[in-house]
Amino acid sequence: MNQNIKSQRVYKAGPASLLAVTLTASALIACGGPQRKDGPNVQSGLRTAGKGLVHIVLSPIQIAAGALEGVSSLPYFAATGLHQINKQLNESQAKVTLSDTYASAYGKNFAQVDADGDTGQSFSRMRNATGYFQKILKRKGVPNADRYLLTSIDTAKSDGHILFAVVYRPQAAITVIDKHDGRTRRQYDASDSAYYEPFARNAAGRELDTVVDYGAVPVDQIRTQKMQAILLTFAANSVVRQKRAPDYWQIERRWLNGEHQSIVQNKNEAIRERMQI
Repeated sequence: MNQNIKSQRVYKAGPASLLAVTLTASALIACGGPQRKDGPNVQSGLRTAGKGLVHIVLSPIQIAAGALEGVSSLPYFAATGLHQINKQLNESQAKVTLSDTYASAYGKNFAQVDADGDTGQSFSRMRNATGYFQKILKRKGVPNADRYLLTSIDTAKSDGHILFAVVYRPQAAITVIDKHDGRTRRQYDASDSAYYEPFARNAAGRELDTVVDYGAVPVDQIRTQKMQAILLTFAANSVVRQKRAPDYWQIERRWLNGEHQSIVQNKNEAIRERMQI
């Protein structure tokens, strides 16, 4: 982990009651089994992997448990009402709620936001997503908020999923080795689209990004402002709770090697178990 991030004063996790809800989640009755593992191919498998998720309406306990899981639980929130999610975040004493996100990122009063959450401010680039994200962190008083980025790996986008990661990057400009060809030196700053990809090390081999959280999200879901707002909210909570995801780099290597389907399926099974879906 970077020395910079170690010395930061970030907010601690919420009260123990927030964690306790996940322990009681085991009392829920599962409403569906895991995704099948024997899809005919990667493309069709990825395109159908999230179809069963869009009809799941979460209970309050499942909402709280999913919020603790972070970005990886996002696909399970597609059918649950935005105001219902926000109510449970408030009751669970989450540090960042949807009300916070709409006020900080979009300048909107959440009480006046429609059920679909659309205020005409959805993003299509990670540079814009990061701008919204940093506004939330700054309003919450997170030190070095401008060093946190929302990043994405889009190599499976045509097959239906994007791999998102929340990272802490201590440098505003970086020199790295192109992660797609493994040999070309690249120089990026915040104006470059490739700057919003995670990089474990710089071109000199020194540690660069610290991954806070990550998850694979269906492309058709993340186009809506509702799901983007939930992404921003869960990502911000992961920062505030000082979450870390060191296993991301192994997942990214597999993702770049084309193992999208197995990653999505395995993660879905794990999230279903933890949220008792």
